[in-house]
Amino acid sequence: TWQYHDFHLNTFRHTHADMARTSAVMSEFGRFYEQQYAVALFNSVRYEIEGGGNTQTQLLHRKDPLKNKSIFSGGLFQYLEESKKWRSRFLYVGDSYNISLYESKAAHDRGLHSKGVINCAGYRALTSMEEYLGLLNNSLSDTKAKAASAPFLKCPSQFPLILWHPYARHHYFCVMTEKEQKKWHAIFQDCVRHSNNGLSEECKVATPAFTDALRLYRQAKGHYGTWDMMCGNQAQILANLVMETLHPELKNLIVPRLKGKLQQRQRDWMLISDAVYRQVLSQTKTQHEALAQVCEVERPRLDSALRTDMDQIVTSKEHVSGKIRAFVLPRVEQLVRSKVQPYIHSILEALMEPTSRGFSEVRDILFRELVEVSKNTMNDSSSEKVGEHMDKISMLAFHPVKMQSCYEKMEALNLEGLQQRCDVSSPSVFIQRAQILMRQQMDNAVHTFEQLVHQSLDGHSGEDFCKTIQRCQDRVLKKYDYDSSTVRKKFFREALLQIIIPYMLKQLSPSCSPELPKYKELIFEDFSRFILVENIFEEVVLQSVSKDIMMAVKEAAVQRRHNLYRDSMVLTNSDPNLHLLGEDTIDWAEENEGQTEQDLETEKPVNPIQQEPIEKEPGSPDSISEIRDLINPVLEVIEKDGSQQTNGMLPLEEGDEVKLITTVTEFVPRESPIKVDEELDTAQIKQASWQRIEVGVENSSESGHILV
Repeated sequence: TWQYHDFHLNTFRHTHADMARTSAVMSEFGRFYEQQYAVALFNSVRYEIEGGGNTQTQLLHRKDPLKNKSIFSGGLFQYLEESKKWRSRFLYVGDSYNISLYESKAAHDRGLHSKGVINCAGYRALTSMEEYLGLLNNSLSDTKAKAASAPFLKCPSQFPLILWHPYARHHYFCVMTEKEQKKWHAIFQDCVRHSNNGLSEECKVATPAFTDALRLYRQAKGHYGTWDMMCGNQAQILANLVMETLHPELKNLIVPRLKGKLQQRQRDWMLISDAVYRQVLSQTKTQHEALAQVCEVERPRLDSALRTDMDQIVTSKEHVSGKIRAFVLPRVEQLVRSKVQPYIHSILEALMEPTSRGFSEVRDILFRELVEVSKNTMNDSSSEKVGEHMDKISMLAFHPVKMQSCYEKMEALNLEGLQQRCDVSSPSVFIQRAQILMRQQMDNAVHTFEQLVHQSLDGHSGEDFCKTIQRCQDRVLKKYDYDSSTVRKKFFREALLQIIIPYMLKQLSPSCSPELPKYKELIFEDFSRFILVENIFEEVVLQSVSKDIMMAVKEAAVQRRHNLYRDSMVLTNSDPNLHLLGEDTIDWAEENEGQTEQDLETEKPVNPIQQEPIEKEPGSPDSISEIRDLINPVLEVIEKDGSQQTNGMLPLEEGDEVKLITTVTEFVPRESPIKVDEELDTAQIKQASWQRIEVGVENSSESGHILV
């Protein structure tokens, strides 16, 4: 139609303008990135040289939980924009958490190419047309017409599932029952949660350089605080950064020219927005890769200079920090006393309640699953049966439906009243971070249980083995309680900093920032790439409030509120050799196959599990270095001990149109884990990065830095 061609005309007409805008944003961001890259490298090398204290966690960490695994798959119906029809589709969610769409399960099993792949970064999973219409009407308001009461598509059932994005194309699905809807909603939410967490914490230089550069870029534009669209990998985040200003401008320019009814204009605007977003994303990907390559090429030279002059650089930075601190501190202390201290405890309480409920739910689910394993092995403790039950529990942390009740507890987080005061756009930043931590702790606990059981298999049977399982269960739960407390306290400290520091910077920058350039004269030219007065200013602000935040969290622990342990608590009866057991996932099915083959070859009893020592990985320091009284765990002494059911949707024949939906079945493959962080505490706040925001303090120099 002419409207469709007009859509393409509008898109191509603005392509060059979009490219120019993207290049301008990337050029400005690139200057921040190059500056912060040198600072991040300095922090990394300094920490490597000076070292820091290690925090010994009680639970083991799995190296690669989702290797060769899948998350979920099954059938449902999808609305196709091109044909405006509903079609049966088989969805497969692999270890990347991307959603692959196939015409049928048979097409997937034959290895055919998918019909499409959805990366869920930045999306929201919706379950009602009313909520979707509300978002549509907000994104395309029309003063001349009433808000739409019906979308431009009709759902063939009462149970829709919609993936909504502020810039990219929306995706529409439906199922036939409420139970199916809840299941797929949990799966989609898990895909969104994982995809949003797209920056690698293992990159100790590139990630903090990127997040700091992004934060400083947005602060230069007057945007402080959290940002909902810091979702996905670097290219996706930068595309969102471009669209933050480009999208409303295009909307004001193009929407008045769209013709037709409101529903049709909403659809056309979504397609235009998606085309622009994909164009911008392609540019940001290419330009960010080029920028990162330039910095990596220069890294060896910078690294060499740092190692040669580290002492002089540190001394110079401390001298400049002292001067800036003397100038800034009186204003900072006044702000803390009058505007920050009165609110710390109320903010902390708002964070503690839902977070602790979520971690408590993780423990309850873990306990139930471990008890189930114990019951199932009571009558048959053969290695085959044990392996079968352990294989089922192995991926518990990454079962979207079983973990949903834990995640829902965190959804109750309410920061109303803080959002305007502290520039907190929404609590989603904190909700998703806490949910990721819950999943990590569940997987750590399950992995530790697996390793302990695996170690105990030889020489135990019957009632003795049941007692061994019980002892393993008790030990894991005790270790979970300890690590859960440590992880939550760290989360509370970081969240408080994320809420408070941007507010303080916004209040102080107008009076302090104009005075900072004069302090550049105190820095030797050779060191000027590694010492930035803007970073030092923020470190001084961060240090000024860190003590109050630490005290608030410590008081909550002393009062045993929400089952937090005191920093002085030590865990006795620990396992000195536990961390030698390894971090690789145990393949129970493979071991059972090996046992069966050996049984066929010989009548002699054979131990199917050969224990081999694995080198201990170096521990990681606590990334919140300002917490001086971190727990120093005491190691405990070990006493020697005496067919999958499917629920997918039966696919139509290829090319068949859905006219009447009658029944739905489900295909549920074996769930599996995803890759999680190998360390609860990363190298230092300078090195750590949250998906959206993180703040920390550098231990050795009592300096800190803020990531957005």
